Amino acid sequence: MSHTERASVANPEQAEAWNEGDGRHWVAHRDRYDEMMKGISSHLFEAAAIAPEDHVLDIGCGSGQTTCTAARGAQHGQALGIDLSAPLLEEARRRAKGENLVNTRFEQADAQVHPFAAASVDVVISRFGVMFFNDPVAAFTNIARATRPDGRLAFLCWRKPLDNEWITELGAVLASYVPLSGSLDNDGPGPFSLAASGRITDLLHTVGYTQISVDPVDEPMRLGDDVNDVLDFVSQMGLVSSLLDKADEETRAKMLHALHERLGSHETAAGIFLRSAAWLVTARRPGWAPDIETSER
Repeated sequence: MSHTERASVANPEQAEAWNEGDGRHWVAHRDRYDEMMKGISSHLFEAAAIAPEDHVLDIGCGSGQTTCTAARGAQHGQALGIDLSAPLLEEARRRAKGENLVNTRFEQADAQVHPFAAASVDVVISRFGVMFFNDPVAAFTNIARATRPDGRLAFLCWRKPLDNEWITELGAVLASYVPLSGSLDNDGPGPFSLAASGRITDLLHTVGYTQISVDPVDEPMRLGDDVNDVLDFVSQMGLVSSLLDKADEETRAKMLHALHERLGSHETAAGIFLRSAAWLVTARRPGWAPDIETSER
């Protein structure tokens, strides 16, 4: 039986995606994604304010960069990274071992249903890993239960697609050739499910968080060195590759040429950059939480 089959999963479609094409793409381009997220990640860790003794939970840890950063901050504590993707977790464990981080653990788990020890972590973080739940209320209730009274939550999630140049530039080109089926900007599981700040606030209030703050963060993302490098990368991304696959050979060639032209307009001596727009969300678990039991570390 595979790791995926053993894990308790409430979001099977996401588990399938991240254990197959999406997960393999992130593993293949680990260093590129780390570079793309570098600027925006600094906001997350400043807000999380991880202390040396903290126990940190990283939701949707991917290939482990954020978990390893948390572990270095919590040098006398521990960082636990969880993700649905076995390929990404394998990469994360390799990274932690290479960095000799003995206070780091990784588990294949779905945060919506995983039986975390109650009140066992001081800080919960996530870099774009909390937008994919079928039932966000259940998921954040479970995450809150794992957090100690007065514990902290800090995460990044994307704002609207139209606010994100990395979406609008690629999408505008592709839409000229094939219909963009469905909407990225909706409440269902997906990268933009928490794009509305009011939805975030209502959700966290519902599950009992206090001191909720939702602040905009805008950072350029470096997609790669030059046009050919970036075109090869983006053409393998799930959203782009699925649209390319819908086209016949002639149309596909035209789409790739148009993408090449559009990306070229953003090329600089330092590489190709497109703007990103996210929410930085912080909140606290109430200091008095009678519904959870404090666990021993």
